[in-house]
Amino acid sequence: MKIRETLLFIFVMSVLYLFFWPVPVDPVVWEPPYSPAIEGVYAPNNTLGQAEILGAGDGVGPEDVEVNAEGNIYAGFEEGVIMRYKHDGSGGELFAHTGGRPLGLEFDANGNLIVADALKGLLSIDPKGQITVLTSGTSRVKFGFADDVDVADDGTIYFSDASSKTGITDYRHDIVEHRPYGGLYAYDPEDERTYLVEDRMFFANGVAVSPDGSFVLVNETSEYRVRKVWVKGSKQGRSKILLDGLPGFPDGISSNGKGVYWIALPSRRQAIIDNLSDNPLLRKMILRLPEAIQPAPERYGFVLGIDGEGNIVHNLQDPSPESFSPITSVEEHGGMLYLGSLTYSGFARVRAPESE
Repeated sequence: MKIRETLLFIFVMSVLYLFFWPVPVDPVVWEPPYSPAIEGVYAPNNTLGQAEILGAGDGVGPEDVEVNAEGNIYAGFEEGVIMRYKHDGSGGELFAHTGGRPLGLEFDANGNLIVADALKGLLSIDPKGQITVLTSGTSRVKFGFADDVDVADDGTIYFSDASSKTGITDYRHDIVEHRPYGGLYAYDPEDERTYLVEDRMFFANGVAVSPDGSFVLVNETSEYRVRKVWVKGSKQGRSKILLDGLPGFPDGISSNGKGVYWIALPSRRQAIIDNLSDNPLLRKMILRLPEAIQPAPERYGFVLGIDGEGNIVHNLQDPSPESFSPITSVEEHGGMLYLGSLTYSGFARVRAPESE
């Protein structure tokens, strides 16, 4: 009898926990876009199976990788360190320690490494490793999740704040809630001014400036789409959805300077997330489960190349369970693609396909 009572008590408490334990989210009903089949322009292939792993064992989660004019490779790890490597990936050494979580990396014209740090804001690190905080917010918003960054030819630094509500440690909350808490911001190094470019984005993530500086592409991860924001010219201040209904969650995006924008897809779309889009209660229940049994990204290497009009021009994949994945960033340099990951121990590179 005692065993039966104990089991009943555990069952009742479990039900109460799943239904009523407070979680800091208020999910909304949303309609997921069409989910394309992995065929046609998204047909499976093993192009990324040739990727070379570098920096293995130096740290976990080099979310972004950047190469300077001399060919040195820089990668930021979850421990807050940014490592520097020779062009062949050897000789890893500590370049800087931000004391936060470095995510997006990009060099400016003066050789400073600009860093979007999820905990510290927008940073500039000079060639000797000295760190300067450029901005940690505006008069209205304190950045809680600086994510990716790119630098225009005129020196303007564009960067994303993924969510004004959640941080990197609880980013799943933003995905579950599905509200437009993200934004695109700019920093003008001439007058040290920080200003909002575009708000109300769904988990604003990767940022890429066009070669002519007229527009910026921003990945909206939880909506599976890429937004185009004009920052110069007759369309300045306007934006549109450039590419919708991607087959995965878009993370980083970068320009190769020749009309191709590389998109990292750390995971293909998961049916459970789309199927629960109209059920906020069940989404809250899932968030109450231990993280180990919540929906998680699958091991699947996936990179897309698009042009400025949103057309798919390259499709690179590695479906194997041993693939370098999840891939969170792609940077092209010297005929190679450098791949970052939020959880992998090390980064990778593979030869870039030739553009037609």
